Amino acid sequence: MHPSEVLFQGKRQPLLLPACDHYAGSEKLMLKSMALQQELGPLFDITFDCEDGASAGQEPAHAQLVVRLLNDEANRHNRIGVRVHDSASAFFDGDLAVIVGGAAQRLAYLVLPKADSAAEVARAIEQINVHALRAGRVTPLPVHVLIETHGALREADAIAALPQVECLSFGIMDFVSAHYGAVPANAMRTPGQFTHPLVVRAKLEVAAACHAHGKVPSHNVTTEIKDTAVVANDAQRAAAEFGFTRMWSIHPDQIKPIIKAFTPRLSEVNEATTVLTDAIAANWGPTSQHGRLHDRASYRYYWTVLQRAKLAGLTLPEAASALLNPAPQPEST
Repeated sequence: MHPSEVLFQGKRQPLLLPACDHYAGSEKLMLKSMALQQELGPLFDITFDCEDGASAGQEPAHAQLVVRLLNDEANRHNRIGVRVHDSASAFFDGDLAVIVGGAAQRLAYLVLPKADSAAEVARAIEQINVHALRAGRVTPLPVHVLIETHGALREADAIAALPQVECLSFGIMDFVSAHYGAVPANAMRTPGQFTHPLVVRAKLEVAAACHAHGKVPSHNVTTEIKDTAVVANDAQRAAAEFGFTRMWSIHPDQIKPIIKAFTPRLSEVNEATTVLTDAIAANWGPTSQHGRLHDRASYRYYWTVLQRAKLAGLTLPEAASALLNPAPQPEST
């Protein structure tokens, strides 16, 4: 049996996405992002922004621009999503009609901002599906939800449980602003964003909700765009201390530090390869490495390490690559 079949026994494996989600809201930045994605490969996602990161007043034309770029041959990897307006906005349905209607097959996901409840997200997904079906998309269009309101945080678990939702993304600036001065502005950046109790609580609840349902928690943006050491530090803390597996980027220089911070170290990859190779030799029974017991509980951890390393483009040992070969599909009758 393939490792994924043994370790998850028919259950859905936790979702994995590229570690960096790069936002771009103008044509110049969108084109620059696409060029970089062609250069690096699908190691990071791009989110075209129709909301806060885009200019106001040209919404219909901006949506048409997004469709044109999504359908362009430069969208080589089909790893570009779009942040549309929130479902209460007058522009929401127009975004769906134009963007989903015009590029349903090329969209990697849609991002829903400023949601206030699981019911609101579910209604938005119903609207998305109407447009996607009308445009001929067969597979469900993945949805990412920004957790940036009190209501969304309160219902983060219920939102993460929705089948079509694959990622919860923490929006720290809107979240802090929603406290109307009760949370200081320095809680939007380091070190306050990792120490203020209300922000820490929000991050932990977002991450916990995602992991409970096998979804991807995405950490908020770092507003420092000149000092990449700050970005790297934020990404490392987000991963090591808060359990996030993905993070926003708002500048091309942030992309590589984020990917590096979320990529398993080569020593971890080698350890995972050894543990899983021994597990296969033991027919997935318990094994021992350096005096430490391993069984299928820890095998699941090491299997995820290899998957994350592959997703990040890390060169893997031959034995690890063999382990990650796709599971054989049953023959059709």
